[in-house]
Amino acid sequence: MTKPSLPDLLHAAVSAVGGTERPGQVAMAEAVAEAIDDNSHRLIQAGTGTGKSLGYLVPALAHGERVVVATATLALQRQLVERDLPRTVEALHPQLRRRPQFAMLKGRSNYLCLHRLHEGAPQDEEEGLFDQFEAAAPTSKLGQDLLRLRDWADETETGDRDDLTPGVSDKAWSQISVSSRECLGATKCAYGAECFAEAARERAKLADVVVTNHALLAIDAIEGAPVLPQHEVLIVDEAHELVSRVTGVATGELTPGQVNRAVKRAAKLVDEKTADSLQTASESFERVMELALPGRLEEIPEDLGYALMALRDAARNVISAIGSTRDKSVHDEDAVRKQALAAVESVHGVAERITNGSEYDVVWYERHDRFGATLRVAPLSVSGLLREKLFEDRSVVLTSATLKLGGDFNGVAASMGLAPEGVEGDDTPAWKGLDVGSPFDYPKQGILYVAKHLATPGREGTRGDMMDELAELIEAAGGRTLGLFSSMRGAKAAAEELRGRLDNPILLQGEETLGELIKAFAADPKTCLFGTLSLWQGVDVPGPSCQLVVMDRIPFPRPDDPLMSARQKSVEEHGGNGFMAVAATHAALLMAQGAGRLVRATGDRGVVAVLDPRLATARYGSFLRATLPDFWYTTDRNQVRRSLAAIDASAQADGK
Repeated sequence: MTKPSLPDLLHAAVSAVGGTERPGQVAMAEAVAEAIDDNSHRLIQAGTGTGKSLGYLVPALAHGERVVVATATLALQRQLVERDLPRTVEALHPQLRRRPQFAMLKGRSNYLCLHRLHEGAPQDEEEGLFDQFEAAAPTSKLGQDLLRLRDWADETETGDRDDLTPGVSDKAWSQISVSSRECLGATKCAYGAECFAEAARERAKLADVVVTNHALLAIDAIEGAPVLPQHEVLIVDEAHELVSRVTGVATGELTPGQVNRAVKRAAKLVDEKTADSLQTASESFERVMELALPGRLEEIPEDLGYALMALRDAARNVISAIGSTRDKSVHDEDAVRKQALAAVESVHGVAERITNGSEYDVVWYERHDRFGATLRVAPLSVSGLLREKLFEDRSVVLTSATLKLGGDFNGVAASMGLAPEGVEGDDTPAWKGLDVGSPFDYPKQGILYVAKHLATPGREGTRGDMMDELAELIEAAGGRTLGLFSSMRGAKAAAEELRGRLDNPILLQGEETLGELIKAFAADPKTCLFGTLSLWQGVDVPGPSCQLVVMDRIPFPRPDDPLMSARQKSVEEHGGNGFMAVAATHAALLMAQGAGRLVRATGDRGVVAVLDPRLATARYGSFLRATLPDFWYTTDRNQVRRSLAAIDASAQADGK
């Protein structure tokens, strides 16, 4: 039988999901197929509306080898598993003569743990799992959530937190879930045969396509113990997020509260002397942390160094002692022991990492008004890790709507440990970049307006001229505005100010769940939605409800961000331009994502307004603009108001 052609397969899949074939999607599918066949690597930028999910799923399914697809957002994972994959598999079946299997796999703590549910958490918490008062009269929100979880456990087939609607608080979920370190293991657990996490792993082992998230991909790469099944092809969607997700997984932290919990959990399982030494170390660490001021620690202060060494040594002794003692008086001893070990090992690992002091790590203090001080350690760069762990032994396709920063792929490639395109070496994997464009006509559908006449934003203080400009733009647009702010303080200040000046309803991130806010914003064209980071990337509102996207300023990292400033300094020490490599690249990525909120469908029209004159006047402005969609560009404030009024009038005439 002749092998079905890729265009025929793509046509069948696109028809099945009710889509339209696009040239960019065809080019993408061909590039993915070529990468899989050659066992090579691709960076593919595919603009919104290209249909990139099918662009990689069809060649991957046609190839027949196991594929792992890693995404950053829950929404895309669900879309793949619940919509795109079922329809595509059915559509391709007549030509492939097989139905590839697919499964979703997440980290263990995303699944309900039956052992924790039925046996309860070790009782060192302020409240146990189900006390009789909660069970009889669940008046607290936590009590209600826990009772609902107990009922849900009897009906769920997956035990996956994301299948629980409505969701529950992190505190409630933590009472019925375990981390991989706390898990007893299927063979030792009384509920091993029914375990949801183990069932998900078994499904993944049998699947042709495994859909996972960036965090689990990072854990699989960093921790050495394979979590994902063997696979020949890795597709990383939303790849612009990968470096920050991997950095997050590779970041360690220590807080006095965390150390205290470890002490309490271990105290029942070791002799008094060993427990006391950990308690003493914990107290001295807490005293140091009370005086901690936020910021990077280029050198570890002497008092912190002593406290960490004491913690490390005491934790190591506890770990040895827990392993060699048994205490039959402790209820469910194996689980208590495993949880205590996990807590103490976590403290030991971070204390040892900071004490050892690697030039490749950045250490800093953070201080939170409510939770006090945290000590953090993160890798200066994850590029070496990604180069070594990601690109060996498999073909890798990285795709996103924003991979070309400043006009080429080399910035994103460098962050993943890859040499510039076309440069080959013994230890640098070769790759090719492809921009398949977008089905949208950006110059006709959108305007990029830079408010060049405004004052340059400073670090502090309200920007009166910016508020006036924002109010006038919203009035011209008739509402329909998504306000993207570089800080939550800026978003709140603008919402408070403009609620007093405009008739338009203004929704503010944090006043309701993000899903509810976006729903309300989409439902009423007069409404505006203001917020910060998750809105820059997470909003998909096609149509007339979003015709003005405003960015209050270029979203550079804060100058006092310890990790970003350390990375910038490192680039400069190696002869590079730290500002362009770190700060400008960070801002370009966010601005490209933010500008992408405007045009989500072929009929969308509107304006992206940047209320920061530096985009027009600074030398780096052209780099940032080259990263944005190719909108018609202007700094003429009167022109942009006329355009917004015309777009509003047109939408009103259409009854929208």
